[in-house]
Amino acid sequence: MGEIILRKISEIHGYLTQVFLDLRSITSTMSKAQPPKAFPAYYNYYISLSEGDLVTNLRKAHDTTQIILSRISDADAEKAYAPGKWTIKEIIQHLIDSERIFAYRALRFARADETPLTGFEQDDYVAVAHANKRSMHSLMREFACVRDASIALYETFDAEMLSRTGTANKTEATVESIGRVITGHEIHHMDVIKSKYL
Repeated sequence: MGEIILRKISEIHGYLTQVFLDLRSITSTMSKAQPPKAFPAYYNYYISLSEGDLVTNLRKAHDTTQIILSRISDADAEKAYAPGKWTIKEIIQHLIDSERIFAYRALRFARADETPLTGFEQDDYVAVAHANKRSMHSLMREFACVRDASIALYETFDAEMLSRTGTANKTEATVESIGRVITGHEIHHMDVIKSKYL
């Protein structure tokens, strides 16, 4: 009788162990499938372009950008592919401005600052920035400086900081998602430049 009871206990233990492992596997899969929250929802497309190590992606994406932009003359960079569209210089300025704002948001959120932050109107920024009056060298140099600062900032964030959230433009986001949006946003615009301008 005692052996039968021990055998049953062993079988139940084995069954419960397998159930636990299955549940842990399912939970892990669901966790990986969920992208870090971003603002607004369509920014999840940018996040999807930045899978893997966040800081490494920030470096690699900008290295690729510098190669692409280095082949474009000032004259060509002042042309738009259609009326009402930005020039390449204006796109670069937009990327610079956006990254500065995103990095500022990331800093505020990482420091557990719960103050809601306002949004910004990208077209209004581009309209008054006069990017076409600048040289490609000047724009590329500023962009590189901004990216170096973003990398230095994100290198200081630990897992807890990356998971912290804040509100910008009336929508919640994590510090991690902001970093991935910075990279994905850059990759998206470089794809546009390659397909529409070059």
